[in-house]
Amino acid sequence: MNFIHDAVFDRQDYTVNPLPKNEYENCTFNGCNFTSADIAGIVFTECTFNDCNFSMTNAKGTAFKDAAFTNCKMTGFNFSICQPFLLAMSFTECQLNLASFYNLKLKNTRFINCILHEADMVQTDFSNASFSNCDLRGAVFENTILEKADFRSAINYNIDPETNRIKKAKFSLQGLPGLLEKYSLDIN
Repeated sequence: MNFIHDAVFDRQDYTVNPLPKNEYENCTFNGCNFTSADIAGIVFTECTFNDCNFSMTNAKGTAFKDAAFTNCKMTGFNFSICQPFLLAMSFTECQLNLASFYNLKLKNTRFINCILHEADMVQTDFSNASFSNCDLRGAVFENTILEKADFRSAINYNIDPETNRIKKAKFSLQGLPGLLEKYSLDIN
């Protein structure tokens, strides 16, 4: 495996020419297409991904160490099969519908202006995570650690306080129905 650092990759189509299985550090990927591509086992350290499409990408054993995703389409991305060691990511204006974060430790993760419809958040540690202006319609939270997480500007979430750890999590007054939905209360 080669070590590639400080490189910029513009508008590459990895569905046609697969990304070589290397270790990438401090690299930038702009407008690249990873749709259904195989990036299994690749290591990305302090890499930035802008306007990339990762829908249905195979990331088994892929390492994302302090990776930043901006305006990326990641529909159906299965983060739960990524290398968990030193896994750290941030997401800005990303589409993460049907993404799976199942059973990961993602403390301090930042989601900004993201759409996470029907995302799998089950058994994930999102301690101190931030979901700023995120739409969580249909996202599944069960046995999830959300201590000190910030949902104040998030919308459409449904989180059961009895099956998730939410101590010191932050919610807005408008978001309270998302915590009480299972009780079928009429809140006005």
